Amino acid sequence: MEVAVASRTLAVWEHRKVVGLLVRRDLKVKYQQSVLGYAWTMLEPLALTMVYFFVFGVVLNADRGMPPEAMEHGGYILFLVAGILPWTIFGSILGEAPRAMITHSKLITTMKVPREIFPMATVSTKFVEYLLTWPVLLIFVFAMGGQFSWEGMLLWLPLAIVLTFMFGLGVTLFLSAVNVLLRDVERLTRILTRILFYGSAILFPAAMVLDSGAPGWAKTLYELNPLMGIFQMHRTVWFPEYAELTPSALALTSAVVGSILMFVIGYWTFRRLEMSVLKEL
Repeated sequence: MEVAVASRTLAVWEHRKVVGLLVRRDLKVKYQQSVLGYAWTMLEPLALTMVYFFVFGVVLNADRGMPPEAMEHGGYILFLVAGILPWTIFGSILGEAPRAMITHSKLITTMKVPREIFPMATVSTKFVEYLLTWPVLLIFVFAMGGQFSWEGMLLWLPLAIVLTFMFGLGVTLFLSAVNVLLRDVERLTRILTRILFYGSAILFPAAMVLDSGAPGWAKTLYELNPLMGIFQMHRTVWFPEYAELTPSALALTSAVVGSILMFVIGYWTFRRLEMSVLKEL
């Protein structure tokens, strides 16, 4: 088993240029007939931020869960941007994951390359788009008086990016294979995406749930969501001094273990179903 995994990993690495070609092709197709092009990568999350700021910040006062001192360093709107930008990318991964193999069916059946390359290209494309949103985030950080931390940039940010990629790749490997054989998966994924969005502390601090009157088991289950810990890491880069906005030990452990477990399950499922998927394609 270990030899087979090592062999496939080496094969994927040898064909890494194919991943790059697929990423460039997907980005070119996405933006080639768009007037604003790359700007849409920034405008969409910005528009969502404004809407959610009005609904949750102004109407529902979700910012009451923010530490008072944090309101002077970017406040709730920076909190939103720092969560919505990575979620937008992850949500896009979930949206395209079920069709990652179907979309590339002609290439899969004609090219002699490891099939893992195609789900990997889907995830890599979204991460390139995530990097393109960084100018927006940095503008918000400096404009809103956000804090800069070397600890956050050198520790929390790399860890958050690695775990997001690992979790996203595991999900994509799993869904892309299963959806070929069971097309209901694509519809179920859309429902799951909504649940994860509101269950991952994107729009309000996790402390609002953890300090509420919810049952203890519900709070524990909430912290066991790996995505909550991951998105908290993305925010900790800009709010390093506030314990309320950093992942707890349970959330951090869940993020690391959950991401590794998701990748293992996704890869194992992908390999087990690979021949059945090829026959179906």
